[in-house]
Amino acid sequence: MAEYKRPQSLKPMATPYCPGCLHALATRLVADVIDELQQSQNAINVVSVGCSALNLYTWKGDVIGAAHGRAPAVATGIKRCLPDRLVFTYQGDGDLAAIGLAEIMSAANRGENFTVIFANNQTYGMTGGQMAPTTLIGQKSTTTPFGRDPMTTGYPLKMCELMAVLEAPVFVARYALNSPKGVMDAKKGIRKAFELQMAGKGFTFIELLTNCPTNWGMGPIDTLEYMNTNTIPYFKPGIYKDKESEA
Repeated sequence: MAEYKRPQSLKPMATPYCPGCLHALATRLVADVIDELQQSQNAINVVSVGCSALNLYTWKGDVIGAAHGRAPAVATGIKRCLPDRLVFTYQGDGDLAAIGLAEIMSAANRGENFTVIFANNQTYGMTGGQMAPTTLIGQKSTTTPFGRDPMTTGYPLKMCELMAVLEAPVFVARYALNSPKGVMDAKKGIRKAFELQMAGKGFTFIELLTNCPTNWGMGPIDTLEYMNTNTIPYFKPGIYKDKESEA
């Protein structure tokens, strides 16, 4: 039986995330992969405003806080100055797909050689549960108490699908963290993204479907089922672009 061990890339402290939040699992997966690749002393984690910023407290290695939505710009500068470092951003949907939309699309279109870890829980988790660009149709939030209406607020943005139509990105994939298979697939995807970056192949993008028990107003177990019946049918997991396989 495998023994649970805390990743060396994380500090020996309790998770700061709310009970049942899959941000904690997403962070753990990234740390596990970095440890396995023996990159804990070489990785640079760039976080922005939102729940992702809690990595500033939990990450043991180099971590930098960027202005809201500007993590890709900061990562671009770091990677260009330090091309041998493993550079990645860890961002939420309110950050990446809203105020940071121009930043992420531009970095992807330029083919910057860093990795994006995108945690999508369809809400502004840290600031009070407002509607995010990824909030589902009919999903309630503090700013859409009767559910999101596409006639007034548009449709949820599908970031993997947007990334995949750009020429430069080399690997774009989405995984759901509400099942053991999804978790194992996500870990493989994160590892591949990092390995491609380390080989100098270019821009890689990993979307992780997560939950938010606090702002969804559900128990943790209920959020996992909600993801099965609502999140996953809209944000379909899968590999959306893999230049190596297409070659």
